[in-house]
Amino acid sequence: MTKTIVMIHGVNCGGWCFEPFRAVFEAKGYSCYTPDLVGHGADKTDGIAKLTGVGIADYRAQMRDFIAALPEKPILLGHSMGAVIAQQLAAEGIAERLILASPAPRAGILPASEPEKQLGQDLMSLGPFWTKAFDPNFEIACKISLNGLAPERQRQVFEAFGPESGKALFELFFWMFDRACTTAVDTSGVRCPVLTLSGTEDRIVPLETAKATADAYPGSPFWALEGHAHMLVVEEGAEDIARRIAGWLG
Repeated sequence: MTKTIVMIHGVNCGGWCFEPFRAVFEAKGYSCYTPDLVGHGADKTDGIAKLTGVGIADYRAQMRDFIAALPEKPILLGHSMGAVIAQQLAAEGIAERLILASPAPRAGILPASEPEKQLGQDLMSLGPFWTKAFDPNFEIACKISLNGLAPERQRQVFEAFGPESGKALFELFFWMFDRACTTAVDTSGVRCPVLTLSGTEDRIVPLETAKATADAYPGSPFWALEGHAHMLVVEEGAEDIARRIAGWLG
């Protein structure tokens, strides 16, 4: 079995968010890659300019090229938005296994909770947000994505956040109006084993929505992680989650 893992991050993040997972997997002999999407992570300087007009298809193409340069077909682990991209790449047959952590909904999955609907309304209040990129807001992040972290840790993680493309957010949360259907996934094309996991306290992708992602892959396991929220990859206990994933990988 392949011992290569590529981890694809989500909105506002960077490869840095997988450091707790990386430490566990590398200790078990895996080669771990945590690339930054364009305008994110170490590339977030001038991120507003870099990300304006950039969308999910651009992120996917970047990751496809990255994977093509690897010596073997990797395991793909996607968090949040990265889980949508990981599914799309797996449908192209370039994943040995697929792990979906706090998966953002692909096209076809409707919002299942009041916080999801509120997030959509908040985005609409920004006007034509899909034409620009913008920085995150600390108060909003603490409420909806960093709620699983202690207050002092919330600020630390937020400082590592960067801007996000409004076009990418539009494609994720308003897929029904996206004529290109950018976040669609040919789930029948995913032939590798799939694992989906999500936190019970996730306010961006609640369990019902995450379960809708998993339901497209009959017989695949779905883990509801008690007490964890959206940023489970950096929350206390992240290493335990990684060890459990490693156990599933065998």
